[in-house]
Amino acid sequence: MGERTEFEPGDKAPNDGIYTEVGEARSFHTQIQNPKRITLKKGDTFPDTTNKNRKWKKAEKALVH
Repeated sequence: MGERTEFEPGDKAPNDGIYTEVGEARSFHTQIQNPKRITLKKGDTFPDTTNKNRKWKKAEKALVH
């Protein structure tokens, strides 16, 4: 079982890093323009996303179109 890669608001950050908003489904039609990017330390709480269908993902793991 691997480490989770997507996080919801209120979850705790598993590691230090830069996290970015991603769409719920990785589809060409759901790409996000100007996603929010945040820097968190291990144990920090993820803030709210721009809308309820988005999640947080570590920046180097996020899909970029």
